[in-house]
Amino acid sequence: MSGKLKIIGGQWRSRIIQFEDAPGLRPTPARLRETLFNWLQLDVPGSDCLDLFAGSGALGFEAASRGARSVMMVESNPKTVEWLKRGQTQLQATNITIKNQKAEDFLQERDKLKFDLVFMDPPFALNLATSLCQRLVASEKLAAGAKIYIETSKQQSLDNLPKNWKLIKQSKAGDVVCYLYQNA
Repeated sequence: MSGKLKIIGGQWRSRIIQFEDAPGLRPTPARLRETLFNWLQLDVPGSDCLDLFAGSGALGFEAASRGARSVMMVESNPKTVEWLKRGQTQLQATNITIKNQKAEDFLQERDKLKFDLVFMDPPFALNLATSLCQRLVASEKLAAGAKIYIETSKQQSLDNLPKNWKLIKQSKAGDVVCYLYQNA
């Protein structure tokens, strides 16, 4: 069964992207995406973005639509990756790269990639957010002043985040809490 999401802003505004439902896949609701991209409206154009746990592609496609220079989507489910590639083709999105890889493995790669914006929305049941934040810092993939968006369930706490991260914004919608941090 496939789901649909509407891109809410930018050059692909109102375009529909389809994705295949998969266990644990929760596209970021339109209301939260609108809030997030209002927070980031001056940061997205020209930025290099990393969408860990890309899933439906809601955050990555939205960033690309709003003028990100590049978007790296990382997704471990091969079927989900197929749907992401269909969306990329449909939109003729040349600024998106899709990797079929676990987020943890991607963060262990030693390369020169640096990201201005990171979207982190891991499956809630795995409770990975805090450990992934530590791995993200260790990966040296954050540009100076990078902003990191994290989505969790309201039952999860974000303990032991990197000490130099500053909470900028926070919002809640139902069972979902989202945070925007800046790497100081």
